[in-house]
Amino acid sequence: MNVLILGGGGREHALAKKISESPLCTSLYIGPGNPGTAEYGRNIDLNILDAESVAQALDRYSIDLIVVGPEQPLVEGLRDSLEQLSALKSRIFFGPGALGAKLEGSKGFAKDFMQRHGIPTAGAHIFNSTELEGALAHLQNQRAPYVLKADGLAAGKGVIITSDRAEAEREIRELLGGRFGEASKTVLIEDFLSGREFSVFALTDGQRFLILPEARDYKRVGEGDTGPNTGGMGSVSPVEYVDDLMRNKVLERIVKPTIEGLAKEKIDYLGFVFFGLIEVEGEPFVIEYNVRMGDPETQSVMLRLESDLLEHILELGKGEPLSPVHFSDRAAATVVLCSEGYPLSARKGDPIEGTESVGSVEVFHSGTKREGEGPLLSWGGRVLSVSALAEDLPRALKQCYEAVGHIRFEGMHYRKDIGR
Repeated sequence: MNVLILGGGGREHALAKKISESPLCTSLYIGPGNPGTAEYGRNIDLNILDAESVAQALDRYSIDLIVVGPEQPLVEGLRDSLEQLSALKSRIFFGPGALGAKLEGSKGFAKDFMQRHGIPTAGAHIFNSTELEGALAHLQNQRAPYVLKADGLAAGKGVIITSDRAEAEREIRELLGGRFGEASKTVLIEDFLSGREFSVFALTDGQRFLILPEARDYKRVGEGDTGPNTGGMGSVSPVEYVDDLMRNKVLERIVKPTIEGLAKEKIDYLGFVFFGLIEVEGEPFVIEYNVRMGDPETQSVMLRLESDLLEHILELGKGEPLSPVHFSDRAAATVVLCSEGYPLSARKGDPIEGTESVGSVEVFHSGTKREGEGPLLSWGGRVLSVSALAEDLPRALKQCYEAVGHIRFEGMHYRKDIGR
């Protein structure tokens, strides 16, 4: 089985490590990959948003399975384009087409889907760029905190929560005015839910599903959940306040109705479903769907997963009986190391030192670059993810932060309160 993973961040590095461990994997390719993924397979130069570039790689490397890491190629319809090019043939493409990907690509679509299928979520009103005055009027009737969401993809930065009405009004004007281009030409004003967040992950063929370990990520850039949202500053798995009762509620009230909804609406779906959830007074609500694994949640979840991820994917892709998911009772933690200025900007090109002196922890590359035999360089906002698996969360965190102490690059910053 020749496998191609599309993407080049920490999530794809973690997926590459896990898939490379499968006896079913003959050759592993990562496009474009990063210096870290090269340890587990061959990095190949391609444009994951260009169907013809991907199609050429599928033929050149005799690829049998494509696993898509990030959301953008899915939302832009890569699967549909490859089908039009007759590039998939008997190949398995693990990721939904453009219609299924609207669960992440359009928050309005996702909200309507949840309402149709009785899936618990916050109430919301949707406004487009021609309805600014209506949006501002609606805001007057809302209680603080105000929750504003860009409808489309905004790199994890399209959600604003503020208790200041003047700020909320200013944000509405900027969003509908095109701050994120087409992504914010439609905006949701959502009821605020107060509670504890966590994430659940499923693999599905649109009829059946398998559940992976849950996780929690940390979106704000600063300690104590302060500052602007980021793509994720760290993660832990399991989540201490998610017990068997909560897992069963999520399964029965959210996961099953979602998969049943896909089937009822005849949405062809093969891939991951990420359920971004919040527990409110003991009850789970959906904050958002993603149509791929999270980053940096994948780094923690893959460390706990003991069964064969590639086997699970192939069974779903081929319609075969499903093997049970097995995962460790131990705890995993991930701390993300970021470049100076992130998330507002990203300093690049600084040499990274110390990644070889971290002991038994995993260092997943998120935004790095290496030219030939040259030094490892920072090359993005989130640069590295340091992950550890231990008997309990305090020990996993201790290992992470000890390893972080050995790593250095100019302007490096990270949260010191992950898991606390």
